[in-house]
Amino acid sequence: MTADRLLLWRHGRTSYNEQGRFQGLVDVPLDAVGLVQAQAAAQVLAARLAGVRPLRLVSSDLSRASTTAAELSRLLGVAAEADPALREIDAGAWEGLERREIGRRWPADLDAWNRGDDIRVGGGERRSDATRRTFEAIDRHARAMDGGALVVVSHGAVLRGATALLLGLPADAIRAFAVLGNAHWIEAVLASDAGPGGVPARWRLVAYNIAAPGAPADGEPGDTSDAPARALTDPAAARPGRAGADLEAAGVAGVDSPSRENGG
Repeated sequence: MTADRLLLWRHGRTSYNEQGRFQGLVDVPLDAVGLVQAQAAAQVLAARLAGVRPLRLVSSDLSRASTTAAELSRLLGVAAEADPALREIDAGAWEGLERREIGRRWPADLDAWNRGDDIRVGGGERRSDATRRTFEAIDRHARAMDGGALVVVSHGAVLRGATALLLGLPADAIRAFAVLGNAHWIEAVLASDAGPGGVPARWRLVAYNIAAPGAPADGEPGDTSDAPARALTDPAAARPGRAGADLEAAGVAGVDSPSRENGG
């Protein structure tokens, strides 16, 4: 069996987000705006999940994610489980640096990253490896459930990449998905159950890059560690003044994942 529903939630804003710095594995806490963002999103998600059982909440063990998860944990009365496999991409020597400084010191590597090349970020982790790690963690937690909803609190770059794999799309399909905003979430529902021999469940995307109405805006529109992408937001939930695009018109809503062999 597996969960029936996934909510993938990015942490609230940090000072590194505001300053446009690569975070990676640096344990940067939420700033004051990020805490308000997390609280606002938790209120919306708690209302959406009221009465849903079973319900499981798992989080990256980095404090910006675990603090975000704690806001929902408090409202739902469900303990948040920490999982290091849900951490952000290891950005190596780039962590703590702004793009301008990275471009000065490693111009070819930054150009390759911006193109979407699968390089070792700052000598650390490849996007493909971080994406696979996060996808496998989500799949493992979902498999441990018999129906219900799984809420995963993690980081922008890895959640964006894992979403493509959860839908069974090619790895480079990540370019079709917007950078995930702080305290924004993704929702998917089960299309077909997990198969034998480790074949993952099939998921259908129903919402992407959703924010709590009225929540404070980001200083940085997404993870600095993520390449630019066009925005896909739900117009009903988009913050006033932000461009929104209908998910179905953009070719995203109702996307079922094709079958995958050997867990690929």
